[in-house]
Amino acid sequence: MLLSTKGDYGVRALIDLAKHTGEGPVQRAEIARRRKIPESYLDHLLAQLRRDGYLRSTRGPGGGHELAKEPADITLLEVLESLEGSLAPMECVLEAPGSEAGALCGQQWVWQDIYAHMRQRLGETTVADLVEHEREHERQAAAMYSI
Repeated sequence: MLLSTKGDYGVRALIDLAKHTGEGPVQRAEIARRRKIPESYLDHLLAQLRRDGYLRSTRGPGGGHELAKEPADITLLEVLESLEGSLAPMECVLEAPGSEAGALCGQQWVWQDIYAHMRQRLGETTVADLVEHEREHERQAAAMYSI
């Protein structure tokens, strides 16, 4: 499975907002600059994430975007499915085992197993986990840089 830039950039934006939780609304330009996302593309993603209930936005001076939920309450699975749609590697994976379409897909059982494991892992991984992993990476990089 290869995620599109939509999924990648959407998750990057959520990580950025999670890292700035409690600091008030974050402007789109700041997210775009820090995460290297084109602003026009980011606009589209932020609107989608707002419609799906992950963000709230404030207009005007001092406005911007912030998470509508706690980072620990947002799973990678739900965000990716929101932005990408189905993550199934093959159409027949979504068919019921034993159905005619499933029977024609001799490899269905392999892909269903992989898909189930992937969904489980993504469902266990939260935006808070991604933020912590990024912060740990930043700490390690800072520790390696010494004069």
